[in-house]
Amino acid sequence: MSNPDTLIVTSPPLRRFPELLGEPAATQVLARLETELDWQQPRLRLYGREHPTPRRQVWMGDSDADYRYSGRQFSPEPWHPAVASIREAVIARLAASGISADFNSVLLNRYADGEERMGWHSDDEAELGPDPLIAALSLGAERPLRFRWKDRSREAFNVWLPHDSLLLMGPGVQRQLQHALLPRRRLGLRISLTFRQVHPLP
Repeated sequence: MSNPDTLIVTSPPLRRFPELLGEPAATQVLARLETELDWQQPRLRLYGREHPTPRRQVWMGDSDADYRYSGRQFSPEPWHPAVASIREAVIARLAASGISADFNSVLLNRYADGEERMGWHSDDEAELGPDPLIAALSLGAERPLRFRWKDRSREAFNVWLPHDSLLLMGPGVQRQLQHALLPRRRLGLRISLTFRQVHPLP
């Protein structure tokens, strides 16, 4: 890899890795995911009202990786072969940096343009455990993921996510920070794959 990874925040660990798949593989898999997945637009309940999500998504993973957020439960689609291969590449890249990880599920989000977005949140659902490790691959248009500290002790900041970059949100990130993908004009297609480990609830 020509570019080193970047440690954005030391504690909790927030790190960006460049060029996970390399070219032309990254662009080829972007085209496959765009055309081969059954993209959905569920309606989620926020502040007592239902709204369509401002993007398309697919929840994918092992058969028992059910996931609940915004008042809805999602059962996973079976692993697409290309996504299963990406999961192995993510695990291998993290292992090469001394980071042990396993993922039984992934949330894929499809943003058709810069107007599609994701609001402020933390990935802190009970199924993920108290301090989850989450790895997110970005494909397509480069966009900044905005972070802010929950206690507002430090300034908010952007993490730019180029095509084929991998963002690692280590233990403590979801507990201490929120993140959002805010609207940006004149941007094209972007697909993110956010890998996580879901634990069955009792």
